[in-house]
Amino acid sequence: MLHRQSIAPQEYREAMSRYAGHVQVVTTEWNGVRRGMTATASCSVSDDPPTVLVCVNRTNPKNDPFFESGYFAINTLADTHRTLADAFSGLTGLSEKERFDVGSWDTITTGAPTLSDARAVFDCRVVELKPMSTHTIIFGQVVGLRLGEHRPALIYLDRHYQAL
Repeated sequence: MLHRQSIAPQEYREAMSRYAGHVQVVTTEWNGVRRGMTATASCSVSDDPPTVLVCVNRTNPKNDPFFESGYFAINTLADTHRTLADAFSGLTGLSEKERFDVGSWDTITTGAPTLSDARAVFDCRVVELKPMSTHTIIFGQVVGLRLGEHRPALIYLDRHYQAL
């Protein structure tokens, strides 16, 4: 028998803080506007065709480029990218332009900004947008890939960064 219980948002957030996640910076560009955000809510969906997903807060109008551009990149961070992760998280108060002044950026296939020294970059064409509560799940087929150096990964756990 299934027993349902009411779970408060703050309890859920506390539980999720105990769930380790690899830190990425997800980026796109639309009509000349670059947008990037720090995320841990992304993962592989399939390897044939190579497909990933990322969850993006749709209640933030600054995230509209993710829903309009048709492409995005997931830039997988190393432990040496803590400053970059903070910049794209919004904690530092940097503007979008100033955020992209942190790190070295280029493009691979789609035109989405890609971090040149990321552990891995998944350059994606959007194949589906699925609204879910406050977020939209963006599914992307990987059409460009770059493998960087093997360095300790940047992980977010217990509300702070850790190296793995």
